[in-house]
Amino acid sequence: MKAGVKLPDVTFHTRVRDEAVGGPNPFRWEDKTTADYFAGKRVILFSLPGAFTPTCSTYQLPGFEKGFEEFQAQGIDVIYCMSVNDSFVMNKWAEAQGLQNVQVIPNGSGEFTRKMGMLVAKDNLGFGARSWRYAAIINDGVIEAWFEEPGLADNHPEDPYGVSSPENVQKYLQDAKAEVAA
Repeated sequence: MKAGVKLPDVTFHTRVRDEAVGGPNPFRWEDKTTADYFAGKRVILFSLPGAFTPTCSTYQLPGFEKGFEEFQAQGIDVIYCMSVNDSFVMNKWAEAQGLQNVQVIPNGSGEFTRKMGMLVAKDNLGFGARSWRYAAIINDGVIEAWFEEPGLADNHPEDPYGVSSPENVQKYLQDAKAEVAA
């Protein structure tokens, strides 16, 4: 659907660990751009409705984390997890999940998600504006492959999961590699 589309230019407001700050919360603000995250790299970006939510915390994020080496073997440099949550929430979620491989991108304002056409209302769950669940393989800032859950809509009564799963993205990469080899 979105293959060949260049990612929107956005500035993400992040918090990065800096021991020079001291105290119990040694983080400082650091703005990063779309180019900082995606330029010159082949990455997987997956976006989900919310940090600490059941499907995201039990299946999607852990699956990408555990499969990192397999994804690297398929030519992936970095895996990013994005959510319409602020940097404080995303950093705490990454810590709670014990992430070593997947990096989180906070999209607290939802600007990137909106420009991707994936911002939906989740008022029916008390969330407000959030991302529809999707994954993408991105090569140097351009979408190579797109994996969007069916039913994109405001206040969808369900949270579909499968198309954007790590297993499905890995299958796509394996099939593409086999096709090239044939």
